[in-house]
Amino acid sequence: MRFIHAADIHLDSPLTGLSAYADAPVEMLRTATRDAFTNLVNLAIEERVDFMVIAGDLYDGDWKDYNTGLYFAKEMGRLRKAGIPVYLLYGNHDAENEMTRKLLLPENVFVFDSRKPSTFRLDHLGVALHGRSFKDAATVENLAAGYPEPIAGMINIGVLHTALEGNAAHANYAPCSLAQLHAKGYQYWALGHVHEYCIWRGDAVVVFPGNLQGRHIRETGPRGAVLVHCNAAGAMEVERVHVDVLRWHRLGVDVSGCQSFAEAARAIGNALESLLEAGPAHMPLALRVVVSGQTAAHGELFGMEAQLRLEVLAAIAALGNDRLWLEKVRLETQALDDGQALRERADALADLQDLLESAGTDQEFLDGLRGELSGLVDKAPPELKSAIPYFADIKNGDLAALLREIRPSLVAHLAKVE
Repeated sequence: MRFIHAADIHLDSPLTGLSAYADAPVEMLRTATRDAFTNLVNLAIEERVDFMVIAGDLYDGDWKDYNTGLYFAKEMGRLRKAGIPVYLLYGNHDAENEMTRKLLLPENVFVFDSRKPSTFRLDHLGVALHGRSFKDAATVENLAAGYPEPIAGMINIGVLHTALEGNAAHANYAPCSLAQLHAKGYQYWALGHVHEYCIWRGDAVVVFPGNLQGRHIRETGPRGAVLVHCNAAGAMEVERVHVDVLRWHRLGVDVSGCQSFAEAARAIGNALESLLEAGPAHMPLALRVVVSGQTAAHGELFGMEAQLRLEVLAAIAALGNDRLWLEKVRLETQALDDGQALRERADALADLQDLLESAGTDQEFLDGLRGELSGLVDKAPPELKSAIPYFADIKNGDLAALLREIRPSLVAHLAKVE
């Protein structure tokens, strides 16, 4: 017996972080979640699986129009022709109270009840599927505690949308413990909600398949579902399958050895070339380039994210490749030293460093600086406000981080000019 376990498909959820750029792959961003799901349906048909389980968040929330539902019905129709049933559980994003628009589902799609746990028996396979959909998005009760006892002589599969213990990055929906799932007596738990692939083996096999398609830079790396093989003895073999169509990647570039802005830009270009050589030839990559290191180029690089982004775009263009798309460039470099060498000098630079170090505790100076900068922040266009992290701090009157960053950067830049 074989089945596909998927979750967190978020159909028609937008990919964020690229669409604002003129060079963005607009069509790919618009259809990525659908294309990944179509790939999953293709795989199910090719592998002739016995059934598919979707463990919550098929949709990203209420439909903007009926096209999302029509698309899903079409894909389910393809599975119906192939004789593949689908067992669908709703999670927090597509909970019963979240969805005002609905369409009748094809007859091969079976939905877990939201009022109480329900069970679907597949007697010809010796399988029982147990689950309960979310009635309300903010479901914080332990749903697993009410799931039925396992049916003797059958492979029991629990379908559950849950944060599970220890996943602090995710909202605490339908909380339960791993120990509780292992103790239930089921052979497999098909989980959803956590977007990273995770698997635990014990008395049961417990799996988060992750989401089908990464939607932003916090969801890097391969994405997909799992194909589960169950032998006659009930042993489970779990195979991860990747169906995503665009992959997010964080490219770290250490510029410690660079002496200038130009050298740092060339180091990034070399890193891009190496990434292309090592990465999958067919997969478009949405990149965040993170530039770090303690470097002599720190002063030249400070505040130059916009210019450095243009240099990275030029490097991508020079590589003649249409698989790389730049999401953002982040600068996280540090000055080459802590300023001790300057303190030992008896000149204007040493005086400037002393002034900047004492500025953080000079309330009169801080008030004046905030007044000057607030005028700039108020007049700045929205795209600039989102691009400069210190704007929010300036509005809140918290200038400490800005001063800590400015001091070594300004002094290092002036020292280089000298």
